[in-house]
Amino acid sequence: MKWKVSFSKQAAGFIAEQKVSEEVSHLIVLVIGKFNKETVSVDIKKLKGEWGDFYRIRKGKWRVIASFDFENHSVFVEVIDWRGNIY
Repeated sequence: MKWKVSFSKQAAGFIAEQKVSEEVSHLIVLVIGKFNKETVSVDIKKLKGEWGDFYRIRKGKWRVIASFDFENHSVFVEVIDWRGNIY
């Protein structure tokens, strides 16, 4: 099943500035695999409060905040930033 991935302006800017396009793509594929019950090593956590519809994905020193629409097979990446700047 193909998933549609879209990015906020901030997330797209971080990807372009840090040149991490392939790493982010790979990370999203791993997360989708984890939701499909595959055994993958990815650090993901459901957020609470005002970010309750989002998940935090940890990759080294940067963090990805994304929402997953399982019915429509789509991912929206809201924020990608360094660990200290994201929360």
